[in-house]
Amino acid sequence: MADQTLIYVVDDDEAVRDSLEALLLAEGFSVQGFESAEALLVKGRPPAVACCLLDVRMPGKDGLTLLGELGDWSTTTPVVVMTGHGDVPMAVKAMKLGAVDFIEKPFDANVMLTTIRSALRHHDTEVRNEAIDPALAGKVDRLTPRERDVMEHLVAGRSNKEVGRELGISPRTVEIHRSRLMEKMAADSLAELVRMALDAKIEPAAK
Repeated sequence: MADQTLIYVVDDDEAVRDSLEALLLAEGFSVQGFESAEALLVKGRPPAVACCLLDVRMPGKDGLTLLGELGDWSTTTPVVVMTGHGDVPMAVKAMKLGAVDFIEKPFDANVMLTTIRSALRHHDTEVRNEAIDPALAGKVDRLTPRERDVMEHLVAGRSNKEVGRELGISPRTVEIHRSRLMEKMAADSLAELVRMALDAKIEPAAK
């Protein structure tokens, strides 16, 4: 899959760009790095086979602004947003703007490669279906009302402590509900849970 596949890395942190370039080149990908959203926009539309790794927080235009300006690029170019701790709500907004996934910094190399390959497969096979997948809907239906509440707050980017305060339960109880809903949804990570919630048309809990 890596042959001739060009990955765009948009991040103002030179060390991040360099480390990703080394990782991706070793896997056989072609890589082009950009220090800002403006630099990518000057370059122009990426080829349809590209995957774009996009940092959310950058000086000047941030990742969300860039996604908005990219318009329909995400229908042909899978975009994976990279976020720091606490940026989950921003990642959710990015996915609503067309990003296919997000990954939290600092990221594990294997997790990054798996995320990229998954994003490429997603765009190789089909454009996102607006209909809710019956299997996903079935998983959501198995959640208890409290587990559904916890998921909505987690997707909004809240910590266990913050969720507990909002719902009037202890952080330990939130942890138990979180573990159960992750198991029922068959989600291996928060990123995967957020993606499932968006696909199931579940809105993050309002602040």
